[in-house]
Amino acid sequence: MALDGTTISALTVELKNELLNSHITKISQPEKDEILITLNSRKEVTDENGETKLQRFQKHLSISVNPSLPLIYLSDTKRPAPLEAPTFCMVLRKHIGNGEIIDISQPGLERIIIITVEHLNEMGDRVRVKLISELMGKHSNIILCDEEDNIIDSIKHITLMVSSVREVLPGKKYFIPNTLEKQDPFEISEDDFLEILKPEEDVNRLIYNSLTGISPLIARETIFRTSLNLGHHLGDNAGELDLTAKKALYESFSSLMSLIKSENFSPEIIYKKDKPKDFSCLHLKQYDSLENFHSKSFSSVSEMLFDFYAEKNAYTRIREKSATLRHATTTALERNYKKFDLQNNQMNDTFKKDKFMHYGELINTYGYTLKGGEEFLECVDYLTNETVKIPLDSTKNAAWNAKHYFERYAKLKRTYEALQTQIEDTKAEIEHLESIAESIETAMTEADLNQIKAELSEYGYMKKVTERTAKGKKKKRTNEKAAPLHYISSDGFHIYVGKNNFQNDELTFKFASNGDWWFHAKHAPGSHVILKTDGNEPTDRAFEEAAACAAFYSKLKDTTKADIDYVQKKHVKKPNASKPGFVVYYTNFSMTVTPGLDGLTLV
Repeated sequence: MALDGTTISALTVELKNELLNSHITKISQPEKDEILITLNSRKEVTDENGETKLQRFQKHLSISVNPSLPLIYLSDTKRPAPLEAPTFCMVLRKHIGNGEIIDISQPGLERIIIITVEHLNEMGDRVRVKLISELMGKHSNIILCDEEDNIIDSIKHITLMVSSVREVLPGKKYFIPNTLEKQDPFEISEDDFLEILKPEEDVNRLIYNSLTGISPLIARETIFRTSLNLGHHLGDNAGELDLTAKKALYESFSSLMSLIKSENFSPEIIYKKDKPKDFSCLHLKQYDSLENFHSKSFSSVSEMLFDFYAEKNAYTRIREKSATLRHATTTALERNYKKFDLQNNQMNDTFKKDKFMHYGELINTYGYTLKGGEEFLECVDYLTNETVKIPLDSTKNAAWNAKHYFERYAKLKRTYEALQTQIEDTKAEIEHLESIAESIETAMTEADLNQIKAELSEYGYMKKVTERTAKGKKKKRTNEKAAPLHYISSDGFHIYVGKNNFQNDELTFKFASNGDWWFHAKHAPGSHVILKTDGNEPTDRAFEEAAACAAFYSKLKDTTKADIDYVQKKHVKKPNASKPGFVVYYTNFSMTVTPGLDGLTLV
C-alpha cells in the first residue's frame, strides 16, 4: 500500500521527537528525486550510575519523491554522495545548511510533512524557511519555501503545461490544492459523515474518496471494527445501511481518529505467509482472524517503513538505473533474433543444392535427346526409376543448362558452408545477450550494473562513455567492486552465486577449487553456482538446495520444475577466446528441482 495520511501523522510525531532542535550538518542528493539530510542532535541520557549527561546523536533523514515509491524515513545508514551536487542540492545547502530544525508539522491529515528550519542568511540575520515534502505518488515533490510561502526552489519544477492546477516554480506562491474537495477527517461532524454515506455506492469507496488522507485500508478497518461492534457484517452498499449502522460507522471512525490525535500509534507490518502484505500505524483488527496472516510490531515508524520498502526501493532504483542497459540488450537481441531467422531461411533454401546437382547430371546423361527449343527435359531418374521433369532455358543448349545447374549447386554449397559458421556465431551471440539480460534481472547494486555495462561496451553493444564532471574533467572511478551472492545451506555448506558473466568467470575459474561442485540451469541462461566442499562430502540436501538456487537465478526461475546440470569444478573448461560466462563440460550429473531459496541463509 502507499503512504496515507495516518502513517504520515505517525511519522510526523516521530520525526518531531527525534529531530526537533537538531542541526543540519550535511545535505546530499544521491538520486535525482531523493535528498539525504544528515543531522546532529543532543539528548539527555542516564548512565549506569544514574547521572544524566548530554549525548550527541547523528541521524540521516531520507526523502524520496520517486513517482512509484515516495518515501521519507530516518536511518542510521550513510549513502555515497555524487561527485557533483545537483542544483537543488546546492540551493538546500545555501538555505538550510547548518540550520536548526525548530518545527515539524502536518497540515490536517494531508500526505505532507513541513520541516521548518531556522538559519543565518548572508547578512547574518536569523530567517526561517520551510522544507515541504509532498508524498502523493506521481505528484510527489520536495519544495523549499520562505516564511511567507514563496517558493525558493523545488526538486521538480511543475509548469502550467504539466499541471493546470498549480505551478511549482521559483517565485510562485505555495499552496495545497484542494482539487478533490475532500473533508478534514479530524473536523468532520456526525451529520457531515452521515451525509457522505447517502449515495448508493460502495461504503469503503465513499469513505476514502470523501476524507483527506484516508486510504482504502483504513476505510476497510473502520467498516470491520463497526461490524465487530454490531455483531454482523455491514454490507457493501451504503444505501442498504440503516441509521444505526451509519452512526456506528461514525463512532468507529472517530475512535480511530482519536488514536491518531492522541498519538497512540502501533506501527506494524502484516505478512501473508512470509511476504509483506500491508503496513499501518494503527493495529489492523481485520487481519487478526485470517489464516496465513500474521503481524510484526515495530518500535518506530521509520523502522517499519524501512523494513517494508527497503527491498522494493532497492529494486525500483536498480530498475531505473538499468533502463539504458536493458534497452541496449533488448535492441541487440531483437536484431540478432531477426538475423537468426533470416539465416535459417537462407539455410533452408540451400537444401535444394543436391537437387540442382542431380538435375545437371541428368541433363548430361539425357541431353542427347534434346533437339533444341524445349522448355523441359522429361527423363527417367536412374536413382528412383521415376519420370522427372527438369526446367530448361529453351534458348540454350543442353551443355549450357547442365552447367547452369552445376553453378547453382556450387553457389548454394558455398552459401551453406558460410551459413553454418554464421548461424553458430549468431546463436552464440544470442546466448551471450540472453545471459546478459538475465544478469540485469539479477543485479542488486550499482556495482553489478557497472560490470554489465563494461561487458556490453567491450563487445560493442554500447558505446564506451567517459563520464565527466561539469568542468569537463574525467570522473574518478569508484573502487566499489561487485561481489557474488553468498548463502549458507541448511547443513552449513557455503554456496556462491555469480550475478553476471564477469562474476561467473571469476567465481568458477579463480575462486572455486577443483573439488567444489558447479551448478547451472540446463540449456538456459543463468548464474554459475558454486557449492564449496572444503574437503568434505556435501549432503544430499546441500546438493538439492544448490541446484534449486541455480534454478532460481536463471531464466527458469518462474517454472515449477527445472533441470540443473552439476559437475565437479575440475571438469568445467573455458574455451580460448570465448565470451565471459561461456564454459563447456563433457560429463555431468543432472537433477530436476523446484526453483527457490528454501533452507538458504543469505550472508
